[in-house]
Amino acid sequence: MSPAHNKSEPVGAALDALDRGAEPERTVLRDAVRALLSELARTAPGRSVEVRIPPFGAIQCVTGPRHTRGTPPNVVETDPMTWLLVATGRLTWVDAVASGRVRASGIRTDLTPYLPVHPR
Repeated sequence: MSPAHNKSEPVGAALDALDRGAEPERTVLRDAVRALLSELARTAPGRSVEVRIPPFGAIQCVTGPRHTRGTPPNVVETDPMTWLLVATGRLTWVDAVASGRVRASGIRTDLTPYLPVHPR
């Protein structure tokens, strides 16, 4: 397990499963995704970007103009496993976007300055 993530039990458990060549259990992956999203919201406060990790969660983060109605102009969306990898630094933001594993639309959606996420 990465020392940066040893304070989040679900994140550590999910990474340990990957290190063993296994897929994390659904509840472990769910809790890890939510922990990483919560920490991103804490470290990048704001409401200009919506980060969606269906079916486990979505947050608004990053300073800038606040979005209040309809589809936000700045949206990041990916699957739970990709979020785990990107948020923990096992997959770079650039590679995830370039490969289509992360869909990011809008001028504020580059999350590189906030990655990897370090849960408390």
